[in-house]
Amino acid sequence: MKHALYIAAALVMMLSVTGCSGSKKETLDIRSEADLTGLTLAVSNGSYYQTKFSKREDVKLFVTSTDADAVQAVRQGLADVYVSDEVMLTREDQARLGMKIAFRGDEAFDVAFSIRKGNESLRTQLNSFLANEPLEGIIDHWVNEGPAVEEPACDIPADAAPLRCICCMNLSPISFVGDGGQWMGLEPDILRRFAHSMGRPFEMKYQDFASAIIALQSGKADIVSSCLFVTEERKKSVDFSNPYYSCHPGYFVLDRENKLRPSLGERIRMNLVTDNRWKLITNGLLETIKITLLSILLGTILGMGICACKRSRRKWLRNFAGVYGAFINGMPTLVLLLVMFYVVLANAGVSATLVAIITFAMCFASSSGSIFNTAISSVPSGQTEAGLALGFTPFKTFTGIVFPQALKHGLPLYASDCVSLLKSTSIVGYIAIQDVTRASDIIRSRTFDALIPLLIITILYFVLAWIIRKLLNLILIKK
Repeated sequence: MKHALYIAAALVMMLSVTGCSGSKKETLDIRSEADLTGLTLAVSNGSYYQTKFSKREDVKLFVTSTDADAVQAVRQGLADVYVSDEVMLTREDQARLGMKIAFRGDEAFDVAFSIRKGNESLRTQLNSFLANEPLEGIIDHWVNEGPAVEEPACDIPADAAPLRCICCMNLSPISFVGDGGQWMGLEPDILRRFAHSMGRPFEMKYQDFASAIIALQSGKADIVSSCLFVTEERKKSVDFSNPYYSCHPGYFVLDRENKLRPSLGERIRMNLVTDNRWKLITNGLLETIKITLLSILLGTILGMGICACKRSRRKWLRNFAGVYGAFINGMPTLVLLLVMFYVVLANAGVSATLVAIITFAMCFASSSGSIFNTAISSVPSGQTEAGLALGFTPFKTFTGIVFPQALKHGLPLYASDCVSLLKSTSIVGYIAIQDVTRASDIIRSRTFDALIPLLIITILYFVLAWIIRKLLNLILIKK
């Protein structure tokens, strides 16, 4: 375990120096889009701004997966300007991050909720709600810090189907995770009221934009929200509700006059203590452990079957094992996970966690089956012949003579395979599972601090991998 402490200390030394650029330059003075010439713009992938500025040859784009990463790119000097919606960074966040809004664009975009094409019933209900609900008060509360608007009481039947919503950002005031893991902000507030007006519970999950649209089109989600601009290109893939807000582009730069630099203790408190964000880590860790252990268990059982097929006298079974292995090894795990969730098991009614367990078990079965086969083959055939000659049954010969020797050959490789599966589970966030990696992404998107969340999950994965290897080594020692 002392190795984990060494790694943690090294990461603190490396990452604690990250943050705002230490340059002595003055605050960038830009007042219009004409002043962007020669600058590098940080934009999130799939956003309107990526499409818009990709057409300009006089600027460079730094495309990131999330808005939080785009902000970090500016703070670390990788980009000059962060371009997003004007409401993306509150005044409090701007002061804390040492940034400021340089100017607001002249364009005004309608913001609406995205709905699967053909779901006219839900679209009509949502439009009726948006037309009759006092949205001005809700918008004023979240955008202008006005007084809160009380939500009317409602009775929700216990067996009512939830309104399944997906958001693609974790930024105040649009949508963010608050105390206890509850989604808060402008869009969750509106959608929660809409769900309750229909007598349905409200459910929101966090996914990246591309996966969210796939979930919407496949029927895994009812509504996608992320301060979405209504564009003609997007209308080809999804339908939109009536606009509920109008938004301008915002161009954010480093504020060199801002001397505020939070201490390491303040950053730890902000990432873990504020809004009980440590619960996101613990809940995500339990989800990661559950998926890993159940995938190993099921994959081991399936791997024994694959091994039996590889050693079978029947050619068709050997061919099946070969084709199965080639198929699994030739497809990236992420692609297989998406195919299983959005295509193969899309209408099976199983949870995302179960889909992940089945997918990882299928991958683990292929590799573990090969390990079992190689380990058994490493035992000389004379050992089996000797056991049979002594009067042992084939089963007794295998369990008492062959298996203990094969275990010593195969267990180190099997342990490495288990660790590889553990690390592979970090992709389950693509199907809206909040594992420990996704939990760190949620925290990082809220605090714009890469140090603490990444440091924590690095140590957690290291410790889990160490425990797995240690437990399997104990089995080997006893044998």
